Amino acid sequence: MDLAALADFNLVAAHGGFGRASRAAQRPKATLSRKVTELEAQLGVRLIDRGSRTLRLTPEGRALHERTQGPLLELGEAGRAVTAGASVPSGTLRISAPIVLAHVLLPRVAADFVRTYPQVTLEIVAEDRKVDPVEDNYDLVIRINPDPDERLVGRRILEDERLLVASPDLPDSLRASEEGAITAAPAVAHIGTSTGALWSVRTGAGMRVVSPQIRLRFSSFLMVQDAVLAGAGVALMPKLLAAPAIAAGRLVVWGDDDGPKVEIWALQNSRRLSSSKIRAFLEVLTSIA
Repeated sequence: MDLAALADFNLVAAHGGFGRASRAAQRPKATLSRKVTELEAQLGVRLIDRGSRTLRLTPEGRALHERTQGPLLELGEAGRAVTAGASVPSGTLRISAPIVLAHVLLPRVAADFVRTYPQVTLEIVAEDRKVDPVEDNYDLVIRINPDPDERLVGRRILEDERLLVASPDLPDSLRASEEGAITAAPAVAHIGTSTGALWSVRTGAGMRVVSPQIRLRFSSFLMVQDAVLAGAGVALMPKLLAAPAIAAGRLVVWGDDDGPKVEIWALQNSRRLSSSKIRAFLEVLTSIA
């Protein structure tokens, strides 16, 4: 197999089209198309369906891309390391992270990382959707309470908890309630919160149960927090996000969520060896987190 042609195919697949790959690599589109055609001829299979308006990989093309993209990137990194005389992290590191974590913690981690490893270009995309590191071309994905996935390996980097918080101007209706009694309260929730669910929280006076009367739902906890600060109701918030406002007296804690801890994991494609830049980023992340 022509490794140069394979690299061009992976470039086109990763960028989602010949035009985008051409602009990214600053190489003629016709050259990339010819190299992919030559690779298809060598393998005897079609890798890309060219009839559609957007690039679409055939099943054979998708399998080839998934199995070879990682090893080719590692070969390139190994070559750069040998040229430099040491395995110094270099190249581009793309990371997908939840919006809250990306805003609250990762800017500080990122700044420390690029100061320590100036040969790495770091890209962090803040998004709450469940991305595929292979399909979406990420080196590392950070997820909250991830489901088991045999395609991904990683480690837990942080634990967090949820707090029931409110504006200081909102009367704490839990103070006067009896243990075990269900207390209704106006509430703001993340859009993924189950309708009709009760919130069990631990308070200084014991367990309390809240029946949230949800007035507002948002797709981002940042928006949830802004609404709570404006007095719209109570909310179950990540402690990592709410802590600064609590310390400043802008939010008060009504109770601690009685559910399990929130686990935050850093995951990567299980078919790839962990690169030096990923290991370096995780070291910085765990040291700060």
